[in-house]
Amino acid sequence: MKQFTGLWPNIVERAAAHSGLLERLVKDAQPVLHAALRIPQTGIASWNLYYFCPHHGVRLTWRADMPLQHACPVDNEILRGEPWDSAWWREMNGRNASACQQLGLLWQLTGERAWRDKVRALLMGYADVYPGYEVHGDIPNNGPGKMNAQTLCEANCILDMALGYDFISDSLTPGEQQHIRENLLRCAATFLRQHRTPQIHNHEVKINAALAVLGFILEDEDLLEFAVFQPYGLRWQLENGLLAEGLWFEGSIHYHYYALQGFFAFEKLARGTRWSLLDGPWYQPMLKFPLSLLLPDGTFPRLNDCLAGQEKLQHRDLYEFAWFIWRDPLYAAVLQFTETEPDEGETLLWRHHPLPESPLTPIPQQSFFAPGAGLTLWRRPKQQLAVLIKHSPWGGEHDHYDRQSLMLWQRDGWLLPDPGTTGYGAEMHYDYYKNSATHNTLSVNQSNQPPAIPTVLGWHMADDVFWLDCETDWGKPPPALDSHSRVEWDQESWRDVRFRRRLLWLEEVLIDLSTVENPHRQQLDWTLHLAAEALDQNGTPQPFSLSGPLRHMKKATMTSLNGCQPRHFVRDGSTIALWLAGDGELWQGQAPDNPAITDLSYLVIRNHLPQARFVGLWDLANGNPLTEAHVDPTPKGTRVTFWRSHHMTQVMLYDEPGRAPDVILQRR
Repeated sequence: MKQFTGLWPNIVERAAAHSGLLERLVKDAQPVLHAALRIPQTGIASWNLYYFCPHHGVRLTWRADMPLQHACPVDNEILRGEPWDSAWWREMNGRNASACQQLGLLWQLTGERAWRDKVRALLMGYADVYPGYEVHGDIPNNGPGKMNAQTLCEANCILDMALGYDFISDSLTPGEQQHIRENLLRCAATFLRQHRTPQIHNHEVKINAALAVLGFILEDEDLLEFAVFQPYGLRWQLENGLLAEGLWFEGSIHYHYYALQGFFAFEKLARGTRWSLLDGPWYQPMLKFPLSLLLPDGTFPRLNDCLAGQEKLQHRDLYEFAWFIWRDPLYAAVLQFTETEPDEGETLLWRHHPLPESPLTPIPQQSFFAPGAGLTLWRRPKQQLAVLIKHSPWGGEHDHYDRQSLMLWQRDGWLLPDPGTTGYGAEMHYDYYKNSATHNTLSVNQSNQPPAIPTVLGWHMADDVFWLDCETDWGKPPPALDSHSRVEWDQESWRDVRFRRRLLWLEEVLIDLSTVENPHRQQLDWTLHLAAEALDQNGTPQPFSLSGPLRHMKKATMTSLNGCQPRHFVRDGSTIALWLAGDGELWQGQAPDNPAITDLSYLVIRNHLPQARFVGLWDLANGNPLTEAHVDPTPKGTRVTFWRSHHMTQVMLYDEPGRAPDVILQRR
């Protein structure tokens, strides 16, 4: 067995000493063992991200006995035909592949032949048909597949099948070994090598990981060299795919961990060999940086492509291995925090050292500024408030078009959320969720921001004040990125537009000042959407848009915005006040949250001015609300004055780039 070199006796000993772990593994695997054997005889499988309800954006309920009927969990609607039938087979392939690894492990731990026999039947069955699977797949920016419809899915399935083969190979006849090795594993290795794309991407990480695992199991050093050390191999991906603080360049926490799963799948076989990259500087920053983003409930912000549910901290497989390798207390804290969602298999295999007896928490209390990752997170734990600003470099296919977007956490959830997205094969992914207009940022002509790299002009963090001054200039050449992406933006609409956002967070007030240089007088929409109910919406009812992502907005009204006006919202019984200023139209309405079974309350300030100014003044006090606010342009910048009872505060936000604001006057 190529896996667990030097560790297997300890694993067996641990299984005997902690029989409850093994019993749970056996219990969990019983349905898999007794499931009917279903192997597609042709390359029928498509893409698991088609398996979503087109109306609610939620994953359909997959059932092994219903390959032609697919139920929405929201309203139980039954969907038939394509794309769901072929997506059902993608799920079936994935379950079969996972079964090979899961049941193969139990064969090694128990010696009961039923586990081995099921893995043998699966691997022999796929080896019978795999060479004849036609190459297929037309998923944009994704290589094709044979068993599935994209190279990534092929890699994921083959990796688990290879590990399953490794578990049972010694019990097979020479003929069975040759049949599986040549007609499944070797055939798949050839295909994956042919279709690895020369780009930095989570797909290539997973493909390389599968090729490297196949290299170990097939004892093929040429495969290992190609997968690990050649251009666009695993080392190349680490050297070129990480931002300064260790965040994966795609900027999605989900895909950050997804890539790390690929790297660690390789490292679990490579450790102690000349192929391993564990001694490099990459993995520990990758493990630690996402944890700095954890919110009080132990979830991550839905940055960029993140399906509902993927924001949870659920990565015990990674942190069990990390605890085994590095023994860092932070990794133990993650394992303690996620004990309610155990992973018995990973614990059994890698928990060579007990966790500390004292309780630890991975949830930070500190604010941070990460210029490389392009994220600033301000925290006020006592007030249960947090503010996140995205000023990251362009991250390619899984990025969203939302430079300088804003997120606001209050008490137990996001008040200003990033909705993330739904399945990529569902209409609302490109049609709604991914767009500039559905984020808390600026859109032009309801079109998406082209790739750009924001510039931080100034920043400051202290106990009593946070400040960030950031600008994105679409007059500059777009950034180069060695990663493929669909063009979903309108370069001409954004030509020469410059968007500057200044944020100042005093103890109970958050000031959000956005200014826009708009020399070609395009339509500017400065957007906020709240997970709260509007209390004082007014204006003339009319459609917000007949096209574009916000044609989904309903109950839309429009009124003129003159002076500084408050708008009030209620969330969980608490009232939130937002004071708005900016010349133009104020639109309000409702559009889908994620999942699309509830709505967000939208606010959009719209104008066509060559020099536009938008101001939001958030009243974050628990009581004693603001009674008055004024926003006044001056030759030097913008003056914001507000009153709370008899207490007046006056703030000067300067136009001079990077100059810190002044709190000019406070008096009773």
